[in-house]
Amino acid sequence: MLLHCTKKMAAKLPEVSATPLVELSPLGSWHANLYTIDRRQCVLFCHDASRYVLFLQGLVKADFANLDRLHRELFLASLVVLGVKQSYLSSIALALGPVHYDCVTDRSVLGSMRVACNDLDGMLYRIANVMECDPLALTIRLNDRPATVKGKWIFPDKTMLELIEQLYGATTGK
Repeated sequence: MLLHCTKKMAAKLPEVSATPLVELSPLGSWHANLYTIDRRQCVLFCHDASRYVLFLQGLVKADFANLDRLHRELFLASLVVLGVKQSYLSSIALALGPVHYDCVTDRSVLGSMRVACNDLDGMLYRIANVMECDPLALTIRLNDRPATVKGKWIFPDKTMLELIEQLYGATTGK
């Protein structure tokens, strides 16, 4: 799995390549950005092709060393909620592969992340502390909204399921 990091995010991670890396995962690459909400470090991940978003809040220094594990756990948990069969989850986890970081970002993906962050702010408006949120519930809500990919309107959750379906066949238990 390749994570394209913003400068703020790269400052928190070890071994971030300044040169572009090649994505080897069949699922594609992700972008990651660091946000501060209620004085807590939060990370927003965005899948490059589907604009599927993952949100983690309250990260501390030790969490950045295990960012790939946190990403993988939240991603797989969100797929379970979307109805992906349990038997496919281990294949999907293997397809993600080991994480590699670079600083080469795409403006289109960063724009989608900005919109997702604005939507997230609206979802968090009535919550006193970001630590009271369920990251899985926020992830599901953020992906059940329209997004654009270079002028084309998509729903990130449906697009991610279509990508997984192309790779593994019928994946949903519905």
